[in-house]
Amino acid sequence: MNLENLCKQVNILAKEVGVYIKSQKIVVADVETKSKNSLVTFVDKTAEAKLVAQLSELIPEAGFIAEEGTSDKIGEVYNWIIDPLDGTTNFIHGVPCYCISIGLKRNNELVLGVIYEINLDELFYAWEGSKAYLNGKEISVTSTPTLEDSLIATGFPYYDYEKQDEYMNLFKDLMRNSRGLRRLGSAAVDLAYVACGRFDAFYEYSLHPWDVAAGAFIVQQAGGKVCDFKGENDYLFGKEIITCNPHIQQELLAKVKLHFK
Repeated sequence: MNLENLCKQVNILAKEVGVYIKSQKIVVADVETKSKNSLVTFVDKTAEAKLVAQLSELIPEAGFIAEEGTSDKIGEVYNWIIDPLDGTTNFIHGVPCYCISIGLKRNNELVLGVIYEINLDELFYAWEGSKAYLNGKEISVTSTPTLEDSLIATGFPYYDYEKQDEYMNLFKDLMRNSRGLRRLGSAAVDLAYVACGRFDAFYEYSLHPWDVAAGAFIVQQAGGKVCDFKGENDYLFGKEIITCNPHIQQELLAKVKLHFK
């Protein structure tokens, strides 16, 4: 399988579906509640159906791990991991930060990632063996040497509050010992911004595979480090992720371990 050619096709698909998403307007009656603070609209569902249909043509034998459950097919080797609209709450409220996230897993390894941030028309992508790219130009993580000089992104827990105290203690620690923290409302965008050097690091817990698959892969191809809160590799299904440049990984990981014991 030629992953470079496949990535080009996925890029085209992401932008096509992005045009559809940007053209839609939402009213209150369109919003459904999946669970506490977890919202969905017909736009999410339609966008996912479009992605599943066309990705199925690219790799007929592939399965899907998709947020809205459009397909329950599981592939023996290949599985697409997709979020048709990461940042739905932003989209509903007209906050211009949301994206399409598409990852491809071969057996247990991620081999392709595409993130399309719709509002800025920014396409982030990489495939196995490649560099990471933004709109055709190579990108890389920062070389910031210390946590003190780092700008860090995170996300606020919106349904799993069991670790809220640990999270807030870490947040306060990093507030005092970094250049600052940001919360954009889209984990996939946060990861893309780590990959291209806008953020030095990103961390969050209670995320799903479709939130992080594409972004984690792109960060790695951009020279970054990815792990869970223990410093191990269970970030795809383990609901914990840290991504950053290589220079600050151990310092940030030590902070996380200090508060998430």
